[in-house]
Amino acid sequence: MTLILLLFIFTLSAFLGFELISKVPSQLHTPLMSGSNAISGITIVGAIIATAGTEGSTTATIIGFVALVLATINVVGGYMVTDRMLAMFKKKGDK
Repeated sequence: MTLILLLFIFTLSAFLGFELISKVPSQLHTPLMSGSNAISGITIVGAIIATAGTEGSTTATIIGFVALVLATINVVGGYMVTDRMLAMFKKKGDK
C-alpha cells in the first residue's frame, strides 16, 4: 500500500512539474534556473548528511552517493545553462 501511495505521489509531482515548466515564459527561465540551483545545493547538503549518517548500511550509503552525484550534475548543468542564457544578453564586444 505504501509503495502505491509513493508511486502516485511521484507520478503526480512529475505531471505537475511538467505542466508548470511548460507554462513558464522564456523571460523567467533564468531566474527559475537560479532558484532550482539553490534547491539542488540544499539537496547536495542533504545527500552528504544522509551518506555520512549511515553507519554500516551499504544500501543507504550507495543511495546517498547516487543522490549526491545526480544533484551535483544538476547544479553544474544548471549553472552552465544559466551562463549560456545570460551570454545571449551581452553585447557582441563585451567579454
